[in-house]
Formats: sequence, C-alpha cells, structure tokens
Amino acid sequence: MCPDTKVLIIVGTRPEAIKMAPVVRQLRRSSERFEVRVCATAQHRHMLDQALDLFGIVPDIDLDVMQSGQSPAQVAARVLSRLEPVLQAERPDWVLVQGDTTTAMAAAIAAHYLRLRVGHVEAGLRSGDRTNPFPEESNRFIADHLSYLLFAPTWRASLNLQREGIPAARIQVTGNTVVDALLEVAAWPCPPGISDLLQPGLKLVLVTAHRRESFGAPLRDICRALQALVARRGDVQVVYPVHPNPNVCEPVHELLEGQARIRLLPPLDYLNLVHLMKHSFLILTDSGGIQEEAPSLGVPVLVLRAVTERPEAVEAGAARLVGTCAPRILAEVGRLLDDPAARAAMAGVPNPYGDGHAAQRIVKALLACEEIVH
Repeated sequence: MCPDTKVLIIVGTRPEAIKMAPVVRQLRRSSERFEVRVCATAQHRHMLDQALDLFGIVPDIDLDVMQSGQSPAQVAARVLSRLEPVLQAERPDWVLVQGDTTTAMAAAIAAHYLRLRVGHVEAGLRSGDRTNPFPEESNRFIADHLSYLLFAPTWRASLNLQREGIPAARIQVTGNTVVDALLEVAAWPCPPGISDLLQPGLKLVLVTAHRRESFGAPLRDICRALQALVARRGDVQVVYPVHPNPNVCEPVHELLEGQARIRLLPPLDYLNLVHLMKHSFLILTDSGGIQEEAPSLGVPVLVLRAVTERPEAVEAGAARLVGTCAPRILAEVGRLLDDPAARAAMAGVPNPYGDGHAAQRIVKALLACEEIVH
C-alpha cells in the first residue's frame, strides 16, 4: 500500500537536525502511512552536515543557502526564494519546521503562502522580550502563528500559545525531541578523544557561549570571568568549544588563548559534545539546547543570559540564570564547587523537558489529524 501522507521536513542548522532526527526516524517507521522527505536549507553548512551524518540522514533536497557573513534577512530571502519551487513541486501534506531559526520562520512563511499545513516542533517558547534572544523570539512567534499543528515541549509552552489565541485543539504537548536524541547518543560508546581532554583530579567546567546578544561586551565579560576562575581555583579546568562566527572566536581567542587550564576547541560534533557534557562538573552556557539536555545527564547549568525562554529548568532547580557579569558568574561557580549539597540539589532534578518519547507523540498527533481529514 502506498503512503497516503507526504511530510517534508525542513532543517537548516545543527540543533534543527538533532531535534528533528527522532521525528524523521519515527515517521519512517510508519512508512505505510507516511512518505518522508528531508530538505536541508544549509543555513549553517558544516555544522548541519555533521549532525545529519551522525544520525544517518541524507537530505533529499539541499538549498545550500549559506554565504559568508550572511545576515538573517539574507538567509530568509534565500530560503523563501529557493524553497518556493520545491514546495510547488513536492506539494507535501505537511511541512514540519523546528524551533526558532531563520530557516524555520522563512519555511513556515513559504508554506503558508502556498496554503500548505505547517507543523511546528518546539512551539510556544517565549522569553517575553522580542530583542532577547534576537532574532529567535520573533522567529518562533511567526512560525507558531502560521502553523496548523503546534508541538509544545511543555505545558507552559502550551499555555503561552493559548494566551496568544491559538486554539488548544491545535496544540499537542509532546516533550522536547532533543531528549529523545540525547538519550540515544549518550548511550553510545564514549569517543576516544574525550579522555584526552580530561585532566585527572580537576573538575571540568564546560563552556558554550555564542548567541548574538552575547556579542561584544557581554562575551568579553564571560571571558574575563573564566580568566579569573582558573587564576583563583587550581581545582578546575575549562573546556570551551568555540563557535566559528568571528564575533565569537576573535574575542575568545584574544582573551583566553594560552591561559593555563583553559582549552579552546573548534566546534564539536554532537556525539563528542554529549559525552563531554556527561563528564562535566557543571556547564556555563547561553545555549537553549544545553539547558534542555543537561538535566537528563545530571549536570547543573548556569545560564549566561539575562532571560530564558526555557524557564522550566530554572523553576525546577536544574539551572540558574547568572547573566554575563563576571562577579556573579564567579560567585555561582564557586558555590557549586564548594558546596556538594548545592550541586547535588541541581544535579538530581528530573528533566522537565521530556522523557525521550516526544517523537512518538508527534507522529501520533499527525496520524490523528490525518484520520480526521480523511
């Protein structure tokens, strides 16, 4: 029997590929019902390809939009112009987008213009500040309000959508698919290179900081906090995989290159990153994905941001907002280093973002919707 529902999945960045990989796999397990096609915009070429390769996903369509020095507007324009003929040719029953990237927003607009049904994975996240994170807060708002089905990772995200007037019948609370991907990858053998990064007797502090709102003075303040941390504490090592954006890598290397017990790395593939997180004593990050992942690994997270659209981990006690001010960062890191009970309290919190079965719930919701349509 031929599949009766065609699903086109759009991915453009590494986080999108990681979070959509469980959905691709789950849909393909229902091949009698779904024809699955994957379109890569390649908003981030190399990092997207790494993640797709890890999960064995070969795109059926590649828009190859990435250009050096690209702005969000340029990415959006190229996605819109290159995706429209693809959608016209494919005529999918569903276009699935993920998260808050320019790819997700532009793909939702392109599908909407052709009256195609959009499903938004990781819908309903809100910081309440359109400028922080920027432009992600606006991207996800637009994608949400153009979507026919909205897959909210938490009840809070669902309530955010309902407050904005989206009918509850179009919202499914599924958990976050990143937990599905994380649990799978964390169970794989540890890559050999991880042990080379670990210094015996030292507590590993993993750092990731790359968001647009951290550019400039905030990122330099984070680097100064790391300088002071290793100067004051002989019991820690810092490992920092550095994003290739010049706004990140240039100041980070300027301030931290050659510092004792600070290791600067190129961006890690997801397998290595997950296993490095598993070995971390704590994580300093402005990443949204790591806020969702680390609770499943029992690693406390200090969030290098003023606000977060993922408050569930903060409210549960698995994460803490510390901003980018060096004294605050140092105080919070010191508290976790010196107080085992404080660290244990954060590390023991169940992950509020899911149980590893989000992709199954998404596919079940699509099947239920198709039953109604047919």
